[in-house]
Amino acid sequence: MVLEVTNTNNVKVYTVSGSSLTRKLPDWLVKRKRRELQKDIEWTRRIELIQDFGFPEASLRLKVTPDGQFCMATGVYKPQIRVFDFANVAMKFDRHTDAENVNFCVLSDDWTKSVHLQNDRSIEFHNEGQMHFRTRIPRFGRDLAYHSSSCDVLVGGASSEVFRVNIDQGRFMTPLQTQSEGVNVVRVSQAHELFAFGTQDGTVEFWDPRARNRIGVLEPEIAGIVDPIHGTRGGFEISAMDFRNDGLGVAVGTSSGHVLLYDLRQSRPWQTKDQQYGLPIKTVKWMEQAQGAYSPEVDSAKIMSADARIIKLWS
Repeated sequence: MVLEVTNTNNVKVYTVSGSSLTRKLPDWLVKRKRRELQKDIEWTRRIELIQDFGFPEASLRLKVTPDGQFCMATGVYKPQIRVFDFANVAMKFDRHTDAENVNFCVLSDDWTKSVHLQNDRSIEFHNEGQMHFRTRIPRFGRDLAYHSSSCDVLVGGASSEVFRVNIDQGRFMTPLQTQSEGVNVVRVSQAHELFAFGTQDGTVEFWDPRARNRIGVLEPEIAGIVDPIHGTRGGFEISAMDFRNDGLGVAVGTSSGHVLLYDLRQSRPWQTKDQQYGLPIKTVKWMEQAQGAYSPEVDSAKIMSADARIIKLWS
């Protein structure tokens, strides 16, 4: 479906019904006609809706594949995986699972290889045809990440240990022992491959994958928390995190609804943002170009932060 878009006073209005809707591209158009449409402003600004883009009850996780051609999502009910094809603007297939998904990682450039952390302490490896292998971890998992250089799947959860599953050797490796009783967030930097573990104690531990040793601990501080969590260092837990493409910036989201922006060369945040609702930050992302480099003179990167009620885009 192609929707008509009007822009009045910088407010975009999408027409979702009516007789003026549509400029669909027929299958019989020749390549010359397709090239002509690239110069058509109305055609280039069109918006197409993916058919069946949803789940019967709710979606849990959604990620775009590295090649940008597919979207993989998990949801309920019943627990299932769905893959959507951007080129055909439709669902490619769905696959049911035995348990609900906690998080997943796409291992290949497209959707054909993925690993899924389930809420029954199991880890499932899927290929293009079926579930290839399933194993279980000793504790319930909360997040996972993939380190491509060592082929390790890192799983953090209700334990001080971060479990390592090596998919090249097909076995568990020696886990990483943290200083916290639980790990909520696991991230791997694409720039320098540093591991970052956001803990339930309100700290962020950084590990060097080459030596498999802790190289630093970040201890965020937030003043005036209304409803502090007892048993944590600062009254909050780390609930979300994201590395910047340059490898120096890191965004940290907390259970108190705050987002802190850090330079890894400093121990204090250079900016703190309050989401204003007091709800845990679900997702925080650096919004910048894939090849963009940090420039102190012209910094166009923005931050997207989301909790259970609102999504904010800020800089």
